[in-house]
Amino acid sequence: MKTINIAIDGPAGAGKSTIAKMVSKQLGYIYVDTGALYRTIALYITENKIADKDIETSLEKAKVSLRFIDGAQRVFLGKRDVSDLIRTPEISMAASRTSAIPAVREYLFETQQKIARENNVIMDGRDIGTVVLPDADVKIFLTASAEERANRRYKELLEKPGCPSYQEILDDIIKRDYQDMHRETSPLKQAEDAVLVDTTELNLEESAAAIVKIIKEKID
Repeated sequence: MKTINIAIDGPAGAGKSTIAKMVSKQLGYIYVDTGALYRTIALYITENKIADKDIETSLEKAKVSLRFIDGAQRVFLGKRDVSDLIRTPEISMAASRTSAIPAVREYLFETQQKIARENNVIMDGRDIGTVVLPDADVKIFLTASAEERANRRYKELLEKPGCPSYQEILDDIIKRDYQDMHRETSPLKQAEDAVLVDTTELNLEESAAAIVKIIKEKID
């Protein structure tokens, strides 16, 4: 039985994960947050203070896995559930750098493809439609202006202690965009056959509805 694969790519802070979760729930597909895999490798490298030259030989010890618990994706490093630990700004920046390392991408590549072969999935990341699932049934490139992405992130962090300023968040997003688009391996770019969805003027519900409409038109 052929599985249906939906690829959602886009820059940091575009709402890919939140929107993809909403869409997957509506369609009954498994949601795969590939960014969580890269963040977990970044956490592993950071915690163990692994030098760049030693990363490739250390990956097999990382033991990164995805588990779906009560329909929600949780990411594990060995036996530890690190789903919350990987969401810090420090790990976000480390993940952007780590994800540019060819050995890391190769290590996680098969994990992502195996999940897609066995399930109807909505998978989001930076290079899903261009590299990981080049034959995906539907490809979406989800974006929003850097200013709007920074504003959303600022509102999200506002109630938390040590919240960075709006300008700091904006600077971080611009820096990550540059890193992601200019990395040598699998840079962030829109696949030629991807549908562009700009959510700058849309809320989450409107964004999810727009993507569900595109998917249904493509696969029906």
